Amino acid sequence: MGVRLKKPWLALAPELVASLPGQLGVFQLANEHREVVYIGFAGARSLFGLKGELGHRLGKWPFFRVEVNMAYRTRYRELLMAHFSDHGCYPTENTAEETAGLGRLSLTALTKIAVKTKVGS
Repeated sequence: MGVRLKKPWLALAPELVASLPGQLGVFQLANEHREVVYIGFAGARSLFGLKGELGHRLGKWPFFRVEVNMAYRTRYRELLMAHFSDHGCYPTENTAEETAGLGRLSLTALTKIAVKTKVGS
C-alpha cells in the first residue's frame, strides 16, 4: 500500500453511502473535477463508522472514496501530509485545527541521507 489513496472515486449518493460498512477508516471528498477538498476519518466516536460520517456529508460534494483502516488516526494524518507534499497546501475544507502540528513528508530528503555500512560488506 502506498501513501496516497488511489481508490476510484464514487458518487456521493444515498444508495452508495447506505452500502458502506459501519467500520473505522478514512475518506476523501472531491469536487466535480475530482480534486480532493476534504480528508476525514470515521473513528471510535463516529456513529455508524464510515457510513455515518459520509451520511452527514450527502449533497455537499459529488465524489468520495474510502479506506477501511483500524489505524485511522495515523492514516488520516498521513493522507493530510501527502496532500500537502503534493499540492503545497491542505484540502480547502480541512480546518487549521485539523492540520495543526502535522509534519512534512519529503521523499527527496530520504535519498540525500548518507548510509553508513561496515567495511567489506
